Amino acid sequence: MSLRVARIDAIADGVFRYDLRASDGGDLPPFTAGAHITVWIPNDGTRCYSLSNDPAERHRYEIAVKREVVGRGGSIRLLDDVQEGDVLEVSAPDNWFALVPDAAEFLFIAGGIGITPIMAMMRHLNTTRIARYKLYYLTRAPSHTPFLAELQTAPFADQATIHHDNGDPDCAFDLWPLFERPTTAHVYCCGPQSLMDGVRDMTGHWPASSIHFESFTNALATPRADDVPFAVRLARSGATITVNAGVSIIEALRAHGCRVPSSCESGTCGTCRTRLLAGEPDHRDLVLTDAERADHIMVCVSRAKSAELVLDL
Repeated sequence: MSLRVARIDAIADGVFRYDLRASDGGDLPPFTAGAHITVWIPNDGTRCYSLSNDPAERHRYEIAVKREVVGRGGSIRLLDDVQEGDVLEVSAPDNWFALVPDAAEFLFIAGGIGITPIMAMMRHLNTTRIARYKLYYLTRAPSHTPFLAELQTAPFADQATIHHDNGDPDCAFDLWPLFERPTTAHVYCCGPQSLMDGVRDMTGHWPASSIHFESFTNALATPRADDVPFAVRLARSGATITVNAGVSIIEALRAHGCRVPSSCESGTCGTCRTRLLAGEPDHRDLVLTDAERADHIMVCVSRAKSAELVLDL
């Protein structure tokens, strides 16, 4: 879709909210809480951004963009080059972080810009009242806290605990009491990798199906010095493709004319999930569950521990 940037607002230090609308003012494709869109950045490929507005709204999409000094440069180009009134190419919404429909209670853990998809979730729950929720939102300081003013007012205020550590590890919020005893709540966590790793460690004794994560950055996706070439055999065509060090599986597939749907290419959105038929994978994604890793692989970032992988392609 071609959407017009109707408004840009600063909502924290280095964080800006973009209000995207159809040029004719018409309705946009519906989305569910936790969904994201892919945005084509002028002259810089694509990036995924979570939608933060209430899914009941059909006339606009709202995303929040943080200026990332360390990264691939997409956020900087978007913030510096795109102005109100400009038109951006945007995908239809997709959702790999959806709320479990029959849950009675949710526990939201957000860090920094990771609040974005959770804002949509809370707005949806405030509107529908289909389940209870609590939010624990961890940031460095008030000035680094997107949506702070809104979260301090009704109906969010009674459900939100906001903690600022001022950059001091000794002042970090202790999440362990929340997870010490498993409950029936579904946990949704989005934020820095360190936060998600901590929550993952603290919920190891919870049912795996009740713990949910989302991230659009993935330190595991960085090429490693010890990466070696391996082969990928395509079961349907019989072709065998060599994946060299420094080249991803999806890049090697494209070079041989095999197209696989993709979006983030950082192992965080789930679009390029591919069925694995044989071989030992080196999983480097952040989306597959332990059960899914037995017979699926994210071909944008993961590699092989065995000499060959066999894919259902």
